[in-house]
Amino acid sequence: MTTTTLGTVTSADGTTISYHEVGHGPGLVILHGAMQTGESQIELAHALSGDFTCYLPDRRGRGRSGPAGADHGLRPEVDDLDALVRATGAPYALGVSSGAIITLRTALARRALRKIVLFEPPLGLGPADPARLLPRLDRELAAGRTAAALVTGLRAARLGPPFFNALPRPLQELLTNLMLKSQDQDGGAFGALAPTLRQDIQVVAEASGDLAEYGSVAAEVLLLGGTRSQGHLRSALDGLERVLPHARRVAMEGLDHSATSNAAQRGRPERVAEEVRRFLAG
Repeated sequence: MTTTTLGTVTSADGTTISYHEVGHGPGLVILHGAMQTGESQIELAHALSGDFTCYLPDRRGRGRSGPAGADHGLRPEVDDLDALVRATGAPYALGVSSGAIITLRTALARRALRKIVLFEPPLGLGPADPARLLPRLDRELAAGRTAAALVTGLRAARLGPPFFNALPRPLQELLTNLMLKSQDQDGGAFGALAPTLRQDIQVVAEASGDLAEYGSVAAEVLLLGGTRSQGHLRSALDGLERVLPHARRVAMEGLDHSATSNAAQRGRPERVAEEVRRFLAG
């Protein structure tokens, strides 16, 4: 397997952002989503490493990167991605879920990215207000009720799988608690990422406006998603396809919101890599 190295960049506010680097060729930043770190898409990076140098940052507050800070929001996340793009000269970026929102906002504010891949950004949630559940999330985290906080976060951003969303909340919390115990036994750190859900909900809330603002994005865009993903995620891609001036859409048959993740998290990194490679090399 291709060797992976570690590096760091300093963001505009002085926060250190750590990243994994793998492969050779034009630079591609892969920006993870909620409840993830840079390593969550490492198998996707390895699948692309023969054609691209992949950079997988730990978003602030996660992994080896610096803390999120009290004034966390979209702006510092955009600054973090921009710092990595500037330091590496990467012309491409791939954003996953909330990471796709950050990637899109970076492409809107900066012109350095030539092509971007957006995998199911949770945009256009309609009348839902993700930020209204933040006080409840804070209370649950402060009380050590990690499973309850995870359920609150998933409900706020509407990112739970369809079968999970249909369950009553007590059963959702029970299943989440069982999952956390299983992760702990396997040496996972899923529960430790629970506080970062607040950051992702804030990102989703700040980006909940009119999609028409993205009409000035100059980069070429691949809108990527799975046919088994939640309806509102597919609708967000529909909306972006209508407003982005240089976009193409690919729906991957039988895949869902976990498609970009490592295989152990039900991902299909090789299948995703095929579409990403075709778009970036085309």
